[in-house]
Amino acid sequence: MIKRKEPFNQGKTLQHTEYFKVKFNQTDALGIVWHGNYIDYFEDGREAFGRHYGISYKHVQDHGFATPIVKTQSEHKKPLRYADDAYIVTTFIDSPAAKMIFSFEIYNAQHELVCTGETTQVFTDFAGNLIITVPQFFEQWKRKVGLL
Repeated sequence: MIKRKEPFNQGKTLQHTEYFKVKFNQTDALGIVWHGNYIDYFEDGREAFGRHYGISYKHVQDHGFATPIVKTQSEHKKPLRYADDAYIVTTFIDSPAAKMIFSFEIYNAQHELVCTGETTQVFTDFAGNLIITVPQFFEQWKRKVGLL
């Protein structure tokens, strides 16, 4: 178990930026990205972050854990449209608890903020039992990336 004097490390930020193009099937009858597809963009951001920092879903699964989402929130500022170029900035929010929190900012090609969001994932075993202590591999990952 991690024991710290401070609740979490506010001095180090882990971020990853992933670029994408809006696909036709992601838009609605109004020609704008349907709001539910932003959750898919968040997932794309998390997966790209995981590949970049060595904490992919496969890595987590190989250590015997799943990380289901227990909370999602989003705020929509501007629309994206078919064929727009955009990018998502995914930021890991450090926490002393056995969970992974990510914040997201999606921007259009003009660097205007389109959507913000946040997801929280917890650790479970493959039977769905909640893990309340920080898994050893996750603590080791945090050390490796400078969060501990």
